[in-house]
Order: sequence, then structure tokens, then C-alpha cells
Amino acid sequence: QVQLVESGGGLVQPGGSLRLACAASGFTFRNYAMRWYRQAPGKERELVAGVSSTGASTYYADSVKGRFTISRDNAENTVYLQMNSLKPEDSAVYYCYAAYSRYEYWGQGTQVTVSS
Repeated sequence: QVQLVESGGGLVQPGGSLRLACAASGFTFRNYAMRWYRQAPGKERELVAGVSSTGASTYYADSVKGRFTISRDNAENTVYLQMNSLKPEDSAVYYCYAAYSRYEYWGQGTQVTVSS
């Protein structure tokens, strides 16, 4: 069955770094555009970053540009989100998302907390 399993979340101090990973299975990963979303308590889910199926194109929300980097390894069926210079406002549950044609899948999320 289709699975998107996020990992790498945790507690980090402001200014620190984390690397999230999303391992995909059950579908043809290389065909799918991949995105990272996040949702903080009481707020709507927002798009953080996206990468095309080949990795040639990327997108970043203004709030994370220059601090976050999305990448993918189609040989390993994994997408990553490198997060640097983390701020308290980056605290949220981070979700992995896959999309291709009419198909879309979500991961279960991983918690990121930025606090001193």
C-alpha cells in the first residue's frame, strides 16, 4: 500500500538545524511532484516547499527562502527538507505530500519544535 513516512523532527534551539526525510513506497515515486507542508496549532496548513518529479524545479514559501532546502533522491524514493536558521515560528507539524495527475498522498506528519 501507499506510504509516506516522515522522520527527523524534534526539539531544536532557535538558530539550529534539522533535516526532515520522507520515505515513499507503494507508488512510482519518480513520477510524483513532492511537497512539504506544515501546520501550527490554530493555523491553516501551509505549503513550505515543493520539488518537481525530476528535481529540476523547486518552490519555497517566502517565509523559508534562503533557510530551507528541498531535495529528492529518486533512487532512494525519498524527499528531504533541510531546515537551517530555525525560528520559533517554524514550529509545526510537517507533512510530506505527493501529487501526480489525480493521485495525491499525505504522510502522517512529524513534529518540529523550535524553542530555547
